[in-house]
Amino acid sequence: MSAASPSLKHRLADRGVDTSLLLLLPAAIFILVLFVYPFAYGITLSFRPKGVLGLGSYVDFFKDPRQVSTIWKTLRLALPAALFNVLASIPIAFKLRGRFRGKRTLSTLLVLPISLGTVLIAQGLWGFVGTGTGAWVNRFLLATHLVSSPVRIVGTYWAVLLSLIITGFPFAFLLISSYLSGIDPSLEQAGAIMGAGWRKRFTRITLPLLAPGLATTFMLTFILAFSVFPSAILVGDPGNTTRVLSYAAYQAFAERFDYSSASAIAIILGLVELVILALVMLWRSTLYRGSTGGKG
Repeated sequence: MSAASPSLKHRLADRGVDTSLLLLLPAAIFILVLFVYPFAYGITLSFRPKGVLGLGSYVDFFKDPRQVSTIWKTLRLALPAALFNVLASIPIAFKLRGRFRGKRTLSTLLVLPISLGTVLIAQGLWGFVGTGTGAWVNRFLLATHLVSSPVRIVGTYWAVLLSLIITGFPFAFLLISSYLSGIDPSLEQAGAIMGAGWRKRFTRITLPLLAPGLATTFMLTFILAFSVFPSAILVGDPGNTTRVLSYAAYQAFAERFDYSSASAIAIILGLVELVILALVMLWRSTLYRGSTGGKG
């Protein structure tokens, strides 16, 4: 009696094909349809016959000083916001690493802005630091005679930066908290036994182990801030100081119906992001990459 023929799964396994990889197929299709295809189509649109070698949309962008300035204006918002969120999250996450009464409540309050949304945060900024005398900050300043007229904050660069900090801080805090939880506390305890103070333990043990996580957190929060669009319009000055790349792409698409230019601006936005991320990744490659010995 002949032996039973091997199943399809075993035949594929003999050829080095793991059938469990088929579980990734829905996700692969999802990424292909919603990310890869639109990205490829956008690149195609940006090279539509326009000027020499289809580079007309890119040439028009870099020939216009107002358009080129949007790169700097976007970086001027995204870089400080990402850097502030990362640096501000370090001491807070470090203090909240231990156990104490009210820790869960305090952590919840710190991540609460995630649930608010950009529009609600913009509305809150109008009520808190708006230009009218009804805004809380201006009401306080006028009541204490610190100023003689309402201070203009909303409608400026600072309001957009504040909005990006409010929306980006919870992500940075959660990420850094997770990285801190992966650092073995016994390493710091060993440093304390050897006579190192808390400052030296932090700078010589915790911070070097945390640095790769800080780089990753910075990249994610930078991407979140670099794509700023609603805040630049709702609480900023989109015609001047907060005319960011995403808003320039929107104008080309929705106001001038120039799909080629809009796609070119979107590609430029992505390239600038990739340059910044590449620099951070290059720096990250010089940091500690071994095990932290913790639970993270």
